[in-house]
Amino acid sequence: MLNSLLKDRKIVLGSSSPRRQELLNSMGLHFTVRPPQVDEIYPKELVGSEISDFLAKLKADSLKDKLAEDEILITSDTVVWHMGQSLAKAADGQEAFDMLKTLNDDKHKVITSVCFTTTKTQRLENSITEVTISSLSDDEIWHYIEEFKPFDKAGAYGIQQWIGLIGIRGIEGSYTNVVGLPTELVYSTLKDMLNY
Repeated sequence: MLNSLLKDRKIVLGSSSPRRQELLNSMGLHFTVRPPQVDEIYPKELVGSEISDFLAKLKADSLKDKLAEDEILITSDTVVWHMGQSLAKAADGQEAFDMLKTLNDDKHKVITSVCFTTTKTQRLENSITEVTISSLSDDEIWHYIEEFKPFDKAGAYGIQQWIGLIGIRGIEGSYTNVVGLPTELVYSTLKDMLNY
């Protein structure tokens, strides 16, 4: 549906994430991939959505000078926010275990910010989902880490993987947001930008 509205525009995904690419493909969107080359460092005083907003815009700003007039650049960043802390990607198995142990039997927020950039405008949106993880044993957590190696994921887990099937007790908000890109927000924002 959107592709007919986008006939004179081109979508550029500023991300190397296979999950974000898969979600855009599932939406039926045609796009090219142009990963940003940035250090994902943010000011320490930022909290929650301020972090993902800052990083999504940072990625966009690193690519916007190369945008053509007919291109819409989509960049995003996902933060797992729990007990006043941002849980980024785990460096190794022990760090992943420590993160999942912290999230175990508790609620946390997954925040994804999406930045839509053209040569003339920039728009920043975010989506927040509350996720409740069940009480998992240490053996279950280690099994997940060893089998799925979730080191490229914020909070050291992917809801679409085994841990999501057996360990998620509740979810309030967008499921695709937790996967890595809030597709309803992307769709509605693009429609609005195209004046549909």
